[in-house]
Amino acid sequence: QVMLFGKISQQLCGLKKPPRSCDYRNFWGWLNAVFNKVDYERIKDVGPDRAASEWLLRCGATVRYHGQERWQKDYNHLPTGPLDKYKIQAIDATESCIMRIGFDYLEGLQHVEKIRLCKCHYIEDDCLERLGKLENLQKSILEMEIISCGNITDKGIIALYHLRNLKYLLLSDLPGVREKENLIQTFKTALPSLELKLDLK
Repeated sequence: QVMLFGKISQQLCGLKKPPRSCDYRNFWGWLNAVFNKVDYERIKDVGPDRAASEWLLRCGATVRYHGQERWQKDYNHLPTGPLDKYKIQAIDATESCIMRIGFDYLEGLQHVEKIRLCKCHYIEDDCLERLGKLENLQKSILEMEIISCGNITDKGIIALYHLRNLKYLLLSDLPGVREKENLIQTFKTALPSLELKLDLK
């Protein structure tokens, strides 16, 4: 059942253009919310890295573990073995359906160094604000890329200054971000060693 669910969820999240009708939009929103619902018992049972891996892959994202070069893409082939062996080092959420309600899965992760958010339709300012408040991520994250996420504004980007060890931040194709100079000054003050790369209109 878990394997079947993994396949179905990946297929559903992978569809790029949901039907236009309002009923279908509501259905897709509901379904993606189901994929993002946090199972706290699961986190206790298998640990934060395994539970977060299941959430991310269920939503169409991929993960890379410490000590591995290969990206984990297939929900049905998540590695087995000791629960503390596989630590998430990088997350690529390109075209995934991750949303704010699932971000509690990130809370226990202690080794994430890179996050890429690209064409994530459900990522909004409150997602980045939540991410910036997670103590483990404040310590561990070194690189972030945020590309073509139409619901992100200056408010969400500014919240990333809490990631005190952030060394590289790429912002590209974000029509909701308007105060470019203000962003530059804020990060220059808060994170003087940050390499900030902007490709904004």
